[in-house]
Amino acid sequence: MKGKGLLISVSITVALAVVASRAAISGQDKYSLKVPNGLAFSEFKGYESWQTISVSHNGDKLAVILGNPEMIDAYKAGFPGNGRPFPDGAKMAKIHWIPKKAESEPGQPLVPSIQHDVDFMVKDSKRFSESGGWGYGAFEYDAASDTFRPATLEDQPPQGNDAKCGAACHTVAKAQDFVFTQYQKR
Repeated sequence: MKGKGLLISVSITVALAVVASRAAISGQDKYSLKVPNGLAFSEFKGYESWQTISVSHNGDKLAVILGNPEMIDAYKAGFPGNGRPFPDGAKMAKIHWIPKKAESEPGQPLVPSIQHDVDFMVKDSKRFSESGGWGYGAFEYDAASDTFRPATLEDQPPQGNDAKCGAACHTVAKAQDFVFTQYQKR
């Protein structure tokens, strides 16, 4: 039960951080960025207000995984558990933060601190036929300058400069149409 409470606290905190990040106005036009030979940030305009699919914590980072309406509708229709691939146009965004312990809050939950990056996926079977129908893009965030940049091979995890940069990692989820994240019960 204690673990469930912690997960609920983390989920609420991450969701609130997403809302707060929408309020911050950056001097950079992040929507002008593009991974060389890959996805453009502008292909995901409005991702900040997409519905939450799930949250995760890998020990180093907290994340909220968001889906556009096509992705959410597909999950609600039983994808990928029904054996069908996600439809073209389905998109996901995964926002990562470095966590910190909220010492003054009950239970001292982990909460988002500094944003680390945002990763994107889009289903387009024709455009990305060589990578299971999915295109990927990763953008690192620099808190000091409040700017994003396309991820590179020097980042962790390393990211190639094309829309297939996430394909190698996602092959282990081929049976789920290359998607790791399950839509969580509400």
